[in-house]
Amino acid sequence: MIACGYVADALWPTLVEEHPLWLLGLSARNRYAVLVVNRVDLWAYYLLGTVRLLLPDPLFFALGWLYGPAALRWMEHRTPTVGSIMRRIERWFTRWGHPLVVLIPNNYVCLIAGAARMSPLLFAFLNVTGTVGRLLLLQIIGDVFSGPINTLLGWIADYRVPLLVISMAAVAVTVGGELRRGRKELDGLHELERSADRDRPVPSEDAPSERASSEPMSSEPAPSEPDESVPEAGSHPAPDRHP
Repeated sequence: MIACGYVADALWPTLVEEHPLWLLGLSARNRYAVLVVNRVDLWAYYLLGTVRLLLPDPLFFALGWLYGPAALRWMEHRTPTVGSIMRRIERWFTRWGHPLVVLIPNNYVCLIAGAARMSPLLFAFLNVTGTVGRLLLLQIIGDVFSGPINTLLGWIADYRVPLLVISMAAVAVTVGGELRRGRKELDGLHELERSADRDRPVPSEDAPSERASSEPMSSEPAPSEPDESVPEAGSHPAPDRHP
């Protein structure tokens, strides 16, 4: 999915004009959806856009479900900006979890929903509802601003080659940076595994009866308590008070 996004970002000046459905299938970003909504059939727009937007959401939900707080810490530490946003969303999620999944079903919200152990069926319903609503809103924006959008598309067609060179160079720089940070991402995934192991509960201690049965029996007899009826050596019997 990441590779598809890079291809879309590199070739969008050509795809938006010649293959708008390919552009939407590679990346359903808001700007691409608005540019192509008036150039494709609505059924294809909703079908392809919904599938493309929903693809990463179950993965992030499962990541949060399996690793819990460790997954949240891993995502927070990737970049300071993402970390601050996620901590704010985590505070909101305890009270506004359902509306957040509907309104902004992005990767971070899906991860938090999984860590919060939201019902998978409820998450799927809210996520699909929010995704279709997002596409509907983008369709309305495309209809309202169809004139300026068509003007922009004409300008893109006129300057397609320089825009293509610029976009491909920008993607190349981005990919190079990602490759240099690839080792750090792998280390981050290993740290996620270690953090999840530390967060797992420690097994409870055995019951006292089980510990007693597992301990070896001592060969020495238990010390017996002194018999109070037998006087100790060197002691005198109590005198008889009766004459």
